Amino acid sequence: MKSIFNLGILAVAAVAISACAKQPDEIAAIPMEPSMYAGQSCGSLSQTKLKLSQDLASLSAQQKSAASGDAFGVFMLGLPLSSMSGGDKEAAISVTKGKIDAINQEMARKRCQM
Repeated sequence: MKSIFNLGILAVAAVAISACAKQPDEIAAIPMEPSMYAGQSCGSLSQTKLKLSQDLASLSAQQKSAASGDAFGVFMLGLPLSSMSGGDKEAAISVTKGKIDAINQEMARKRCQM
């Protein structure tokens, strides 16, 4: 009986830990088509990339906070509180990283200065 209880606790802990927010550098970019930026000039691409880089920095700071909050929540209560309350920005970070990658590819294709 005791081993079944311990197994149950381990299963709950595994689920709680797997639901934790990832660190921003662990989040992969979603591939985007560079052609979506084909109509932009090099200057426009640079401005768009700058804005997206600023957005990514802000999202990354929020994600780091969510990851820390989840670690604390799991430690204290067994629940990833930040992720449960909408603090996880993984999807937005993936999309933003993908857009930056696509812009970099388009800038390379156009031989823009980076």
